[in-house]
Amino acid sequence: MSEKSKLTRAAGIVGGATFLSRIFGYIRDMVMAAFFGAGFFSDAFIAAFRIPNLFRRLFAEGSLTIAFIPVFTEYITEKGRDDAFELARSALRLLSIILAITAIAGVLFAPQLMDIITHGFHPEKLSLTVTLTRIMFPYIFFICLMALCMGILNALNHFASPALAPLLLNISMIAAMYIASYISDDDRFRIIGLAVGVLAGGVLQLSFQIPFLVKNGFYFWQKAKIYHPGLKKIGVLMIPAVFGAAVYQINILVGTFLASLLPGGSITYLYYSDRLVQFPLGVFAISIGTAILPSLSRHAANNDFHALRDTFAYSIRLIFFITLPSMVGLIVLRKPIIALLFQRGAFTAESVIYTADALLYYCAGLWAVSAVRVIVPTFYALKDTKTPVRIGIISIISNIALGIILMKHLSHCGLALATSLASIINFCLLIVALRKKLGSLGWKKIIISTFKSFACSVIMGIVVMWVIQFLIPDLLISDDKTDLSILLPGLMGGIAAGVITYILLSIFFKSHELYDVIGVVKKRFIKE
Repeated sequence: MSEKSKLTRAAGIVGGATFLSRIFGYIRDMVMAAFFGAGFFSDAFIAAFRIPNLFRRLFAEGSLTIAFIPVFTEYITEKGRDDAFELARSALRLLSIILAITAIAGVLFAPQLMDIITHGFHPEKLSLTVTLTRIMFPYIFFICLMALCMGILNALNHFASPALAPLLLNISMIAAMYIASYISDDDRFRIIGLAVGVLAGGVLQLSFQIPFLVKNGFYFWQKAKIYHPGLKKIGVLMIPAVFGAAVYQINILVGTFLASLLPGGSITYLYYSDRLVQFPLGVFAISIGTAILPSLSRHAANNDFHALRDTFAYSIRLIFFITLPSMVGLIVLRKPIIALLFQRGAFTAESVIYTADALLYYCAGLWAVSAVRVIVPTFYALKDTKTPVRIGIISIISNIALGIILMKHLSHCGLALATSLASIINFCLLIVALRKKLGSLGWKKIIISTFKSFACSVIMGIVVMWVIQFLIPDLLISDDKTDLSILLPGLMGGIAAGVITYILLSIFFKSHELYDVIGVVKKRFIKE
């Protein structure tokens, strides 16, 4: 199987598992929106969840695997599995100690931490946020160890179980809300129950990886020193990688701080709109980013820079082929999607409109955020951690400055737009730096492919907009209760029209990425 086929197949496995996890994630958000709406309790939980969720996205989807996989792959290539597994066991032991200390510190200093992040909260709201933070902070212990297990499994070309892990978190949180609601109808008790569900989800995610590690010949209980020489290499890559891979998440955290200064509900509107952006980002961009790192690391270890450039260019084309129609689809269908998912119980029609407005501005930068998920691993496969950090600092400063300016005129939407603009700045600067490092990146093919994808997406958006006007009247989302019997089939019809239109246009424009995806799917079914 060619490297492109391996990459596409791996991305498909991760994408499929992530898709299932995201579906349950939206069910979780639907339940949460129905119970708590957009206000006091939802703002407090979302603000408290930002820190453990930040660690999840940094490590489970970011820097720990980015730093670990190239070194682990190098050990497998040059010294064999036994030495590589010894490195991994040492990493697990040392990381466990560091995480235990971090979790304890987080619990102790939660009041000071949340006072910084949610400076605009009044005392009662801040007090609840601190309580929730203390319950959920130990979650980072389990999720970061899970991320290291993910790195081991991905380097061994096993992608399914780490990608399925978030499903367990979502199921745990959903179950916790219903159990807490069964015990008591007090909102404070229910929101605390939800926080306990997060912690339980972390335990389940880590436990789920153990059988697959054992199946691949990795045993936790075998002897290993706490310190291994390879850990220094991982640390050198990881320390700046934490920052470089975290730019988007730090920008979201900055948005949370600034949103705490705005009217109540602003944090919730930004959270739910960001959650919808995370769907194509998680299913497609993170999947490709996860799948590409082992391939890039192998090329770098073998000094095959031609293959590395070719793999990078292919990944960028595939990212834009999938992300651009997703971005246009979210923009066109944002109101009916949000109404279908969240408009029930305490989540009103007004909340739908405010969330949809924020989603529009987040979508403007979706293509850039997705592409960065491929660009950053390329730097780390080359063991260059400094460049993404320098550029990341510029992006964060831009986000803060733009957020302060735009929130005065666009309220919470200004914060979403600032995040998108900062992501675009990050993308542009990273591309320039990578061009200097690797030389020609095959931009002719990338530009032609991107133009085809963009043209197909725009035409698709026009078709969907026309179809949706007939299927879903605006009246359906103007009241606090939606008519699901019309909204659901109408939305499905709009999505189906968009998918069919995009595929037909891609065939007409002879988009090679479509045929690559179809080819891998055919091989998968024939093999089965």
